[in-house]
This record gives sequence, structure tokens and C-alpha cells, in this order.
Amino acid sequence: MRVEYINPFVEAAFNIIKEVLQTEVNRDELYLKKSTQPVLGVAAIVGLAGDVEGRVLIDMSQETAIKIASTMNGEELTEMDELVKATITELANMVTAQAVTKLHDLGFKFDLTPPAIITGENMQVSDINVEALIVPLGLPHGKVEINVAIRERLGV
Repeated sequence: MRVEYINPFVEAAFNIIKEVLQTEVNRDELYLKKSTQPVLGVAAIVGLAGDVEGRVLIDMSQETAIKIASTMNGEELTEMDELVKATITELANMVTAQAVTKLHDLGFKFDLTPPAIITGENMQVSDINVEALIVPLGLPHGKVEINVAIRERLGV
């Protein structure tokens, strides 16, 4: 996986989360995962297609999602409801939009799918023949993982 694809997503997530939550964000050591991997409980997924193909997951626990949504909405939210899901979807939109703008500026051409939210316990995501790079971000609200699995499209 080329680092040129990864850095815009990591930088965008770091900058957007720091800006919208008005808090410090710490980037922990990134690591690679192959094949099946667990999801923390709430994941916004965005698909990519074009010169590259793959997906980006913005992954966190339900508790972290509720805390982030509370901060972004300026009110105390106590359960995983539609407002929390819509807020995390908007966060994913903001991160991917900024990353895609950077990638287009570098000459990469591809389209995004609208973000989808998946929630639940004991979920896993599988990427066949694509390694996923995980970038953990630590913030007072909890841990958020930026999980990127992208490969160059064959035959392009």
C-alpha cells in the first residue's frame, strides 16, 4: 500500500477531529493488519473506486461515538441513537472530503461512496488480498482508529 494514499486520510482525520472537538489528539503507532479484523463497535465506512479501490473505516467504541456526538452537537447524548449515527457519518464525510481533495491535488482520480454506519458487538471486517493500515488516534473522548485498505486498481 502506497503511503501517498494513506497520509491524506490520517492528516485529515487528525485535523478534522482536533478542529471539531476542540481538543488535543495524539497519534499512536500505526500498524498493518491482514485479512479479518475486529471492529470496535461503531464504524463509518467509505468506499473508494477509480485509480485506486478499497475502503476507509473510521472506527470507535459506542461510548466514544456518543461522547464525540455530544461534543459536536453541544448537548449531552446518552444512547446510541440516530443523532449519534448521523453525527459520526458527518464526521466521516468531513474527513474523507478533505483527504480526497488532497489526493486529487496529487493527481489521483477516484470517487467515494456515501458513508455508511455499522454498529454492534463482535463485528469483523475482511479485506481479501488487501492489507489494512490502522492509525490509532487517542483523544479525551476515547480511541478512534483510522483503518485504511487501498490498492491500485488492476488494469488502470
